[in-house]
Amino acid sequence: MTKTTKKKTQSKKRTKKSAVRSAALDRRWPKVMAVICTLMAIYLLLAFTSYLTSWSLDQDKVHEAGWSLLLEDSTVIHNWLGALGAVVSHKFFFLGAGLASFVLVLPLLKLAHKLFTEVPWKGFRTALQYSLVFVLIVSPLLSFVLSDSAFPWGGAYGDYVSGWLRTVLGTIGAALLFVFIGIGFIVWNFHQLLTTDTFSFKWPKMSLAELLRPGTKEPAHMDSDTYLAQKKDRSSPIETLKPTEPGPIEFDIPKVPVEKRKKSTDPSPTPELELKVTSEPPASAPDPEEKPMEITPLKVEKPREQELIVEQENKVHLDPYDPTADLSRYERPRLINLVDYSDSNVEINREELEQNKDQIIRTLLHYKIEITKIQATIGPTVTLYEIVPAPGVRISKIKNLEDDIALSLAALGIRIIAPIPGKGTIGIEVPNKNKQIVGLKEVLSTEKFKQAKMDLPIALGKTIANEVFIADLTKMPHLLIAGATGQGKSVGINTILMSLLYKKHPSQVKLVLIDPKKVELFPYRKLSDHFLAFLPNQDEPIITETKKVVYTLNSLCIEMDQRYDLLKKAHARNIKEYNKKFVARRLNPGNGHRFMPFIVLVIDEFADLIMTAGKEVELPIARLAQLARAVGIHLIIATQRPSVNIITGVIKANFPARLAFRVTSKVDSRTILDAGGADQLIGRGDMLLTVGGDMIRLQCAFVDTPEVEKVIDSISEQQGFPSPFFLPEYDGEEKSIGGGSGLKESDLDDMFQDAALLVVQNQQGSTSMIQRRLKLGYNRAGRIMDQLEALGIVGPSEGSKAREVYLHTEQELFHHLEQLQN
Repeated sequence: MTKTTKKKTQSKKRTKKSAVRSAALDRRWPKVMAVICTLMAIYLLLAFTSYLTSWSLDQDKVHEAGWSLLLEDSTVIHNWLGALGAVVSHKFFFLGAGLASFVLVLPLLKLAHKLFTEVPWKGFRTALQYSLVFVLIVSPLLSFVLSDSAFPWGGAYGDYVSGWLRTVLGTIGAALLFVFIGIGFIVWNFHQLLTTDTFSFKWPKMSLAELLRPGTKEPAHMDSDTYLAQKKDRSSPIETLKPTEPGPIEFDIPKVPVEKRKKSTDPSPTPELELKVTSEPPASAPDPEEKPMEITPLKVEKPREQELIVEQENKVHLDPYDPTADLSRYERPRLINLVDYSDSNVEINREELEQNKDQIIRTLLHYKIEITKIQATIGPTVTLYEIVPAPGVRISKIKNLEDDIALSLAALGIRIIAPIPGKGTIGIEVPNKNKQIVGLKEVLSTEKFKQAKMDLPIALGKTIANEVFIADLTKMPHLLIAGATGQGKSVGINTILMSLLYKKHPSQVKLVLIDPKKVELFPYRKLSDHFLAFLPNQDEPIITETKKVVYTLNSLCIEMDQRYDLLKKAHARNIKEYNKKFVARRLNPGNGHRFMPFIVLVIDEFADLIMTAGKEVELPIARLAQLARAVGIHLIIATQRPSVNIITGVIKANFPARLAFRVTSKVDSRTILDAGGADQLIGRGDMLLTVGGDMIRLQCAFVDTPEVEKVIDSISEQQGFPSPFFLPEYDGEEKSIGGGSGLKESDLDDMFQDAALLVVQNQQGSTSMIQRRLKLGYNRAGRIMDQLEALGIVGPSEGSKAREVYLHTEQELFHHLEQLQN
């Protein structure tokens, strides 16, 4: 190779190196990196903001799939920025630092500012330090203050640190620590916070094109106020678009062609009718009638001095009593255990709506009934058509056309509500051809259930308007369920029990389950150390034998009486007031006081118990229904035979809340609801709920047996209480007295001892003497004489003569009675 060629090669290499060096030193690269950092900050800000409203809808999908969610195209994601935004925000919020993650956007913006202006990086390091310190302190603080909320306020990091501080320092100690850290942080950095430009942004007084042009001189800086003042007169070309508020979908329907009548007195032309279709609101949208939940920090009330003087043994305890402390690591079941039955592709069948509307109008016009307006509310299984009749039309005339409308629509389960309470309309409920399944997961994942401030919330399903229906069992306060076989009673009971398991801690509620059929509630036996309550000497936690049922009901009556005694000592009117005082340590456990969990008694087949035990079951249930609500004992009774000999007047009088699935006759419907309608339901979870006279049609939330077993397994695998929650002992079998006499102590007459003493004192076993001296009737005196004979106090009858008296002194009589009792 010649020297000339070598020089050319070396010259080319030097040219490439200088090009690479100049490209690396090109001042446009920091600008590009600044733009990338800004976009990342905006992306995180939008993803985090969307997470505040969509986290409950996306959490289970993201938590289960993780990053693999990015490869799926069939999963519906509600985050504004799609699957990536949902996954990233889930990692920062749920698995990271919670709400404090918003602060991490600020260092990115500060970095973009430093790169853009090419100024020293000192301010960025300070901003990063403050952001990290803020996250380290605020995240555990949010988890500590808002520990009862379902939203991950502090994330996994905050929950762990908060739980560790509660265990080591206690609630009061942890609260004081947070206060001292906050005060110290403010005092230490007060001067620096006022003087530093940590989070101040000074934008260059140059256009973006000038800044990106290579070889530009160092731009002069100006503060944000000057920049805004210069931009004040410039109009932004971007218009602000407000999101459309969710609401009912309204549209007009043209007139329905109706054949004209031949007579000259034809009715006036049918006015244009309006059809309103209420679509299902988003699961994250709050109920318009429900006030938003107010989240306030936990306030611990110190006991007053006079109360501490009375309870001297407890005055050293400053922390409030925590009933969940024994199972502090208990985790509520996850929604991933339930199946999602919702179909996002379900569309409104406009053709079906039009046909039903036309048939209703034709049928009414055939009977010379004019209407001025019609609107439809579409539910999961039933559509409600509300009509406004023309002036002068009698409501009873429309009510009598129930069968005719059902015939014209060729549908079962047509129900006419004339009129709809609170509205000036008449309702015609028509079953949908394509019915939707309302899954329990869909109901429990809504904000309405998660933020329900109820003592015992139960998610029953959805209304005709496609709204989730949540009821408070303590307000009912007892529930009577009836329906024919296979119409959804057992599913309804599982739905109620699942709602309680998902919402409450094992220390807050106990379940007493009675299952005469022995197969419906059997899976719940695994919860004996968590949620179940039963008798101490009981082999199985689920009560199936009639004899044990009688004992359990009487044991609950004893528990009720004991709780009333404790309420009386504590000067409390109900269980909420009592537990509030106990948590505040104003009641001394040494005096017999204890924390009272709610007790829910569930009987799956009440008819079988009435047939086999009768009054032995009905009387304690009636007593519990009358008195137990104030002490936190609530009853749920289900039967498939809602006849008058099963649901007696005593039971109905004490069960104002009644839930009716489909029954076979109008008589059964009137027995359970005191009104018709249950015989016109379509089955498969279609039900009517009446509370205090108001009747609501609902579609019961569906949960299958495998789902129930998964939820129960997830609970039973966790640590339970050292011993189950035992009910008070009840000894139902009385021993006979007097050896083989067959008499029990309860069989003896109240005047037995007086009669025995009278006979021994007078040494005359005369029935007439007992009748005369004790002022008793002859039959009662004769029964007492038979009891005296059976216990060996007097001899057998000798006709008209007085009986022989075997005992001669009062001492002998008392000694004889003591021996009989032993």
